[in-house]
Amino acid sequence: MKHFAFLLVAFLLAAGSAGAQTSDVKQRARGVRDLAKQGGEAIPKIEPYLGDEDLSVRIEAVKALVDVGGPKTLDALVKALTDNDPEIQIRATDGIVNAYVPGYIKTGLSGTLSRAGTSVRGKFTDTNDQVVDSFVQVRPDAITALGKVASGAPSMDARANAARAVGVLRGRAALPDLIEALHSKDDKLMYESLIAVQKIGDPAAAPRISFLVKDLAERIQVAALETTGLLREKQAAPDIRDALDHARTAKVRRAALLALALIADPADHGRFLSNLADKDDGVRAAAAEGLGRLKDPMDRPVLDPAFTNERGMNPRLSAAFALVALGEINTERYGPLKYLVNALNQRLWRGVASPFLIELAREQNVREAIYMLIPESTKDEKIQLSIVLSRSGGQDSVGFLQSMSVDPDPEVQAEGIRSLRTLRARLP
Repeated sequence: MKHFAFLLVAFLLAAGSAGAQTSDVKQRARGVRDLAKQGGEAIPKIEPYLGDEDLSVRIEAVKALVDVGGPKTLDALVKALTDNDPEIQIRATDGIVNAYVPGYIKTGLSGTLSRAGTSVRGKFTDTNDQVVDSFVQVRPDAITALGKVASGAPSMDARANAARAVGVLRGRAALPDLIEALHSKDDKLMYESLIAVQKIGDPAAAPRISFLVKDLAERIQVAALETTGLLREKQAAPDIRDALDHARTAKVRRAALLALALIADPADHGRFLSNLADKDDGVRAAAAEGLGRLKDPMDRPVLDPAFTNERGMNPRLSAAFALVALGEINTERYGPLKYLVNALNQRLWRGVASPFLIELAREQNVREAIYMLIPESTKDEKIQLSIVLSRSGGQDSVGFLQSMSVDPDPEVQAEGIRSLRTLRARLP
């Protein structure tokens, strides 16, 4: 009996101790949530909880830091990335990006997280076009920490999310980590890493990704073809031609021809001509782009009808781009340059027309033609042309962006100010 009584007392003491510990954990977690309500001044008080022995408290700490937000949370969020728990890494990653891209947290992976024990799942959005303005200086230690997560975290979701973050922040220093991630065999991580490499835009990375242009997964192969083309990797042209000749799907065929159009090797002139009348809109568009970048005046007779008679919006925009590239820069109402500028009014097509204009506006004579169109431009045209000039303009563009920075329309004015900052950051 005495032995039984002893065991009973020991059990009750242990249960009481466990209950006290549970109560203490809940109290600490509640305390962290209360601290978040105090704003930025509570950051030094929240940070120690990132080292708490209980996972739930550490999660509350990183959530509190994200709620507080702002640059002052960066030290603590970078520290949180060293925690091996995937939820903490994902939330810290999104919090870091949110400090530079306000509102990112609403669309980031952390907003869709669900947890079952140690398993954490989230849904990646299909839209991945966000990127910081070029004048934004991101802390190097944040990029280094995100790169380490992308290349070595235990969770593939945490790694893929960090790779996406590196792209949004243009983290060039983390390129080696992204390249390493491309060898992971995880499609989600590989895809996010390829898109990040695109956003960073360093041609030096191109030779190290071209092995994926023949990948068996369509999504990876298409992204690799797009990235290789955007980085203008001429050495990969033979592999891209092979991918085009053996394309298993229409998406791969379009992506391969577009990659060749971006590289613009004269050896592909015949390929572009032969595909200019293809039944696929995307293929016709890529063929016209390729001819435009080759800039052979002898192609005008085939590009003129490709522009005037084309019914598909995408290939017609590409034909317009090609004609402007070949020197047709008049500002007539139905001319190719005006057609590209008019497309900026359509949300569906401005994502096609704007990159064309950014590329074309690197030429002084094209910019001068654009300047002539600005006074009569619509609100949307002015906003998009501000972006074009910020990316491709020269010293001659400063005055035009200054005029848009004081435009009566507040949205035009806001973009004019931002674009002027971007341009000045680019100019020597």
